[in-house]
Amino acid sequence: MRILTLTSLVCLVLAGPARADDPDPISHIEAALKAAYPGTRFRDIRPTPLPGIFEVTMGRNLAYVGGDGRHFLFGHLFDMRAQRDLTADRLEAARRIDFASLLLADAITTVRGNGSRVLAVFSDPDCPYCRKLEQELAKLDNVTVHTFLYPLAELHPQARARAIAVWCAQDRAAAWQALMLDGKAPSPAAECAHPVDRNIELARKLGLEGTPALFDVRGRHLAGAAPAQRIEEFLEEGDRERPIAENRP
Repeated sequence: MRILTLTSLVCLVLAGPARADDPDPISHIEAALKAAYPGTRFRDIRPTPLPGIFEVTMGRNLAYVGGDGRHFLFGHLFDMRAQRDLTADRLEAARRIDFASLLLADAITTVRGNGSRVLAVFSDPDCPYCRKLEQELAKLDNVTVHTFLYPLAELHPQARARAIAVWCAQDRAAAWQALMLDGKAPSPAAECAHPVDRNIELARKLGLEGTPALFDVRGRHLAGAAPAQRIEEFLEEGDRERPIAENRP
C-alpha cells in the first residue's frame, strides 16, 4: 500500500481545482492534459469522491489530478469506511477489453485438445518474456490461443520484420512455435499482406505498453510470463464469473 503524503495532497487540492461553477470541468482538464502531454493517451477522466480531484486513465494505469491538469498523485485511493480499494476496483475494470471486438483473423490461432478455453495473447517475437510465456502456454490442454503479433520496434528493431516473416510463412502457426520454442527464425520469404501494423495500432488503442499481454474471453487481463499453473487459475477464475453475455466490467 502506497501512502500519499499530506503535503502532496494539500498541494493538489490547492493547485487550482475546477471551479464549482464550471459546467464541464472534465473537458477543460482533458484539454489541459492533452496540451501539456501530447504524447500520452488519456482514455478516461472522471470525478472521484474527493472534491476537486479527478481520476485519469493513461494507457492501462490510473492517476489522480487537480482541476488544472498540472499536479498528479500516483497511488491507491481507499474508502476506509467501506474497506475498499477504489483504485484496484477501477484498474480491474479499466484493464479489461472487449474480446468480441478483436479481429481474430489477424491472429495466429493454435488449438490444443478440444480448444474449449480461449485466450488472446499480444506477443513480440523478440521479447524474452513472450518466449517464456509461450513455453507455459504449450503446457496447457483444451485451449485455443489467438496470438496477435505485436512487435515493439523501439525495443527490438528487428521484431517487425520477424513478425512479418512468421505471418508470411507457409504454416504460420508452425513458424511461430519454431521461433518461440526452438529459436528457429523463419526462412526469408517475400512479404505478403499482413496484419502487423493493424495489430500495433490495436494494441496501442487498448493501452498495451508491453508484452506479453494475455486476455480471456471476458476481457480479463493477465500480464507477463505467467506460469502454466497461474494461467489455469486465471481461466478458472473467469469461469466462476457471470455468463459472458451478462458480464460487465
